[in-house]
Amino acid sequence: MMSMRVTRVRKAPDGKEILVFTLVNKAGMMAEICNIGASVLSLHVPDRWGKYEDMVLGYEALDSYFTNSKYLGAVIGRHANRIEGGALELGGIIYELARNEGNNHLHGGNRGFGRVIWDVETANASVDSVTLSYISKDMEEGYPGNLQVSVTYTLTADNALSIDYYAIADKETVVNLTNHSYFNLRGHAAGDISQHQLMIAADYFTPIDENGMPTGEIRAVEGTALDFRNMKAIGKGMDSVEEQIIKGKGYDHNFVLNNSGDIAKKAAEVYEPISGRRMSVYTTKPGIQFYSGNHLEGADMGKGKVYYKKRSGFCLETQYFPNALKHAHFPSCILKKGEDYRHTTIYQFHAES
Repeated sequence: MMSMRVTRVRKAPDGKEILVFTLVNKAGMMAEICNIGASVLSLHVPDRWGKYEDMVLGYEALDSYFTNSKYLGAVIGRHANRIEGGALELGGIIYELARNEGNNHLHGGNRGFGRVIWDVETANASVDSVTLSYISKDMEEGYPGNLQVSVTYTLTADNALSIDYYAIADKETVVNLTNHSYFNLRGHAAGDISQHQLMIAADYFTPIDENGMPTGEIRAVEGTALDFRNMKAIGKGMDSVEEQIIKGKGYDHNFVLNNSGDIAKKAAEVYEPISGRRMSVYTTKPGIQFYSGNHLEGADMGKGKVYYKKRSGFCLETQYFPNALKHAHFPSCILKKGEDYRHTTIYQFHAES
């Protein structure tokens, strides 16, 4: 039997209620979703012995999601990842964005979508689903057009968390939404993720410069530390002396997925051998950012009073390629006036016996 519980935490200074939705499927898998940043607070999945652990990193105090310097669990928008020079050009007009990572724009700006309170559109216990919505006004964070956004989280009967993204604008703009959950399949407090095994179904990746910005090149993964076409331990190449690993301080790269937006084809898979947990990723997006938690430094208190250290969680952020507006051969993140933006990402879990 599926179930949902809604916890009203308190009212924020702007009068909006802070809400936490607890979704539980018939198998006992549980997800907690908060309307601060439409964030995934927790995701409880069984291991090979049937023991449940929380798979995602998060904060001890809900108020930390209003600052959330590491974007734990948050929905990222309008544009996930990096935009070179903190500016974009549409229709011959240059729009200045926040330069919140050196001279570049990162993850939608100073607040973005991950540090604001979203509205509740629907909450449906019969299908274990909640839809949160947000209206990003014209020129918010420098982006043109009024943008209506909604994100639907659904916990399915077969132990998958499905995320459906929708957006529509009244002016040409750019949209690239993702979820920035950090996963650790041994449990959020288990520490180093180097023994996790990873597969990414990508023959190519987009190399970065010293600022983490894609150069425009699309390079084959073959013969590099970024070749995850066959399952291998994350730690095997995480401290490689290869130029790309040095520039990313580990893995922080966009992969060009082979599935061409076909959600029926697996985009990535992660296996943790001690717990036996396996996570498969499916998406309609053309790219995925694999980030090995290189900048976690244990400064903020996590759940259970744990301080998350470097590489204690990994991200698989489905996306359009970073800096796509600067490179015409990258898939376009431009959303035309009145067009529907629709994408889905699925994180599917099961445990090896």
